[in-house]
Amino acid sequence: MTSSPPHNRPESPDAASGPDAAAQSGDDPRQGGDIQALAKGGRTNFFGFLLRLAARLPFLFIAGRLYGAEALGRFAYAILVVEFAAQLATLGLKRGLAAQLARTSRPHAQVVADGMLVSFVASAIAATGLMLLPEIMFPNSTAGEIDRLLPLVIFAVAGSDVALAALAYRFDIAATVRARSIIEPWTISITAWIFYYLTPTDGLILSYIASMVAAFIASIIPMLRNYGMPAGWMPRPLKLLRMARRNAPLAAADAIEWGSRRLDLAVLGLFAAPAVVGVYYIAQQVASLPQKLKTSFDPILGPVIARNLQSGKMAEIARQVSQVGFWIIAAQLGVALALGIPGEGVMGLVGPNFVGGTGALAFLLAAEVVAATAAVSEAALVYIARHRNLMISLAMLALQGGLSVALILSAQALGLPPLFQAASVALALALALGFASIVKARLLSKLLGAPVNGWRWALVWAGAAATAVGWGFTKLPEWAELAFGIPAILGVYGWVIWRRGFGPEDRELFRTRKDSAE
Repeated sequence: MTSSPPHNRPESPDAASGPDAAAQSGDDPRQGGDIQALAKGGRTNFFGFLLRLAARLPFLFIAGRLYGAEALGRFAYAILVVEFAAQLATLGLKRGLAAQLARTSRPHAQVVADGMLVSFVASAIAATGLMLLPEIMFPNSTAGEIDRLLPLVIFAVAGSDVALAALAYRFDIAATVRARSIIEPWTISITAWIFYYLTPTDGLILSYIASMVAAFIASIIPMLRNYGMPAGWMPRPLKLLRMARRNAPLAAADAIEWGSRRLDLAVLGLFAAPAVVGVYYIAQQVASLPQKLKTSFDPILGPVIARNLQSGKMAEIARQVSQVGFWIIAAQLGVALALGIPGEGVMGLVGPNFVGGTGALAFLLAAEVVAATAAVSEAALVYIARHRNLMISLAMLALQGGLSVALILSAQALGLPPLFQAASVALALALALGFASIVKARLLSKLLGAPVNGWRWALVWAGAAATAVGWGFTKLPEWAELAFGIPAILGVYGWVIWRRGFGPEDRELFRTRKDSAE
């Protein structure tokens, strides 16, 4: 085939320069073809998604029933600020670490140690700032002693992200499943219930701290087992500064993507009462469950793209992005229909006061589906067009913010109930993510010289069949709608998409052949 044109080369030489040291040194963790590796990693993390779903729902039930919407609103805003600071403190290493490891000739344990140190220094700066200015986390209430210690959890969140990124480079996705899908959600669910009876005022904050610390421990132990101690390593300030500067566009892209899923909550918090924010937080948590399907492929897609970029296999990258894009859209649409059609029942599980958030839930679930194309396209753009990707993300964020404010003010001017404001910011998010998906997919297709498209018409037929079945179950009592309707929706949807949409490579996702690991 023809070689890539000049404009297809990465905007930064960091992404494609230097030898593939991992491959040369025998440190290449590839275990078969890239599609098989993507399928294996996604399959493992999809199982983790199911585990996370099973563990996260008890937390939402406990938080809604025991603590109430107002306490949840206060908790949600504080966590929003802390996690944004932690996102910045990773300095783009969640995706940038794969590129660092792929091109270096240094022992990988030393590179990972550099990344951890950079992240901890950034965490120290962020934590100090928030501890000195706790009103940033609690703008509408007084911060207590426990609240002031909350920023210290930034070390655990950022450190865990970097450790899991290092493990993902060697295709150890099981560590991510254990830390993020088992230990973290079950810890927050169990401790939220315990702390409610010990200290109900601080229970949610303490349970969050406990879950993040537990996830950090579960991340750092397998990282040390996999890479070992960094023998002969010593901090190199200038090298660390260069690493931070090189990853700045990645850090900004990660922060913007993360912020796009939190800007709605931040804007809503400026206009609505804490109780409305609490209702929206529950809807957001339920809707974010399909988002975890997208992140199932993040740890494995980044290293695969980085390696193919080293070899100049642009068409192969386009094929992989399209393949994973379809997998994610197909899975997210099925989960969105299963949670959205019986939405009133799902929100009612948390408490009767949360049923009013069903409209926001519907828009948020739709947003997760339309966001899939932007997410997988960005997985490649951060390596080959990081600055243009950043500009598109900034435009999307500005569009989302402007639409959110405009729709909230319109709802207020029309005298609509307060929960319409929650639906307004959810709609703004869906529209902004749709814009980003179209623009990023077009840009990536142009740069790779090959089509990038995860959409297939089989999604329409599967969605229509699942909707018809789900509508029928909404006529039953709520317990039957949830107990039998959700499995029926998923079953019909899965059967149609399997028969009409999945080809041989798609079915690789469900294959567990022994030779795929050889």
